[in-house]
Amino acid sequence: MAVKDRDRFSTATRIRLIGEQTAARVYRSQTKRQARRSRLTGRAALLALVVCTLVVALAYPIRQYVSQRAEVADLQRQRQQARERVEQLRDLKARWQDDAYAEQQIRQRLHYVLPGETGYVVIDPDLTKQSRADLGAADRPWYSNVWDGVDKSDASDQ
Repeated sequence: MAVKDRDRFSTATRIRLIGEQTAARVYRSQTKRQARRSRLTGRAALLALVVCTLVVALAYPIRQYVSQRAEVADLQRQRQQARERVEQLRDLKARWQDDAYAEQQIRQRLHYVLPGETGYVVIDPDLTKQSRADLGAADRPWYSNVWDGVDKSDASDQ
């Protein structure tokens, strides 16, 4: 027994025991970490799968919602523009109901004159260099366009 007791308390034996105990602790801690990691990784994978599924499932409805909101805003803007245009047309209609405004527009646009008045057309010197064909139809008086149409139809008959 004395040899066993001496073996038991020898430095080599103590170091060996400490090494075995340390190795056992390290092994136990590694297996616990691995067990924890594997459980956590599985949960994390499941959580990631659920989150990805939710993102995929909600992506299309959210995109539709955003596009519809943009479309609604665009339609509201168009409706406001239409209302403004209706107001402008109502104002114009009310102005045309006034005989003085109608007479002014007829004189200006159609070059009408009242009986006893003499109508003059002032010709711009720069425009005399251009031919009548160079002027756009909107830039000339209406009767010039009518005569041009008559002249063209006469020329096509010959």
